[in-house]
Amino acid sequence: MIELTILMPCLNEAETLETCIRKAQSYLVRSGISGEVLISDNGSSDGSQALAESLGARVVHAPRKGYGAALAAGIDAARGRYVIMGDSDDSYDFSQLDDFVDQLRAGADLVMGNRFRGGIAEGAMPPLHRYLGNPVLSTIGRVFYRTPVGDFHCGLRGFSRQAILSLRLDTPGMEFASEMVIKASLSDMRIEEVPTTLSRDGRSRPPHLRSWRDGWLHLKLLFTYAPHWLFYYPGLALLSVGLSLFALLMMGPITLGGVTFDIAALILASTLILSGYQMACFYGIARLFAVRFKLLPSSPRFERIAAWASVDRACQFGGLLLAAGIISAVASLIFWWQAGWGDLDPSVIVRPALFAVISASLGVQTITTGFLWGMLSQQVSADVNSRAFKSVQV
Repeated sequence: MIELTILMPCLNEAETLETCIRKAQSYLVRSGISGEVLISDNGSSDGSQALAESLGARVVHAPRKGYGAALAAGIDAARGRYVIMGDSDDSYDFSQLDDFVDQLRAGADLVMGNRFRGGIAEGAMPPLHRYLGNPVLSTIGRVFYRTPVGDFHCGLRGFSRQAILSLRLDTPGMEFASEMVIKASLSDMRIEEVPTTLSRDGRSRPPHLRSWRDGWLHLKLLFTYAPHWLFYYPGLALLSVGLSLFALLMMGPITLGGVTFDIAALILASTLILSGYQMACFYGIARLFAVRFKLLPSSPRFERIAAWASVDRACQFGGLLLAAGIISAVASLIFWWQAGWGDLDPSVIVRPALFAVISASLGVQTITTGFLWGMLSQQVSADVNSRAFKSVQV
């Protein structure tokens, strides 16, 4: 039985592939581990496939283009219980994998390399990646997902094949690296980190990585699986500030430090309320969708809220808000009629008018969100659920 597969994605890596394969093979011989070297080729045209086979490595063809697609095809085809993946550009040392194997044998589901702890050779990582991109994205990942990973984008990592297959990773590009850590964290898998080194890329051509494009893909994925941070927390902050400011200004102008806040500030508060409430509604819908289609795990608290929320309750609450808005609007019209339909003091008429607009808008949004919630809460067959999941693309 094969214990370890050393997996390398490949796209025209003939310059460095032989060195990587020989290092991996030397590790298997030295450690006495029953293993294989697997090359997942993404359509090389420089003879990488034939070179790998001549060296005794197994080669599989990845039908979809992209770094993530190549790795997914390789993981699917791997024969080992454990898989250690790494780039085939000779930037990682495949002859030094003991720490990864030790952690995997000790029960870790995912073992991440950390290049900042192990050492980065001069010129091996561009300054933009070393001092901005990687630290910022890794920090966001740790905060959002509470994961003990200091180097989210290290290409050298090991994992239990079955554990990673259960995550159903689907992104085809460089963001595959982040998706693996995100979903493993959300699934409460055991994640460990070990120091590793990064050497200069051994190729004479530029790398496949595109800094800004791939950085955006990673950032987008980090927010996609974190609706709390994308919708709920910002929405709650906007709503709280907006409601507080709106309530104070409804009683009249406020002067602070010689500056008077009146109608303009009231309009701003109204905008904050509408934006914050909409984001909060988006959070509820996004979380329900993600849980229903198994993109995110559920929780006892969420299940209680989901059981309590209904179209009826949304219509009742939204109807009260809508009625309050309509009553305020009618009262404003009566006040204007009593004034002979003439000019009114803006500081007087704007307040009930804005209350009417805000209340009616929140009421309509509550009712429509309730119906959308009810639609997503409908029971679906397992077959439909499975097909829907496969169609979701980040």
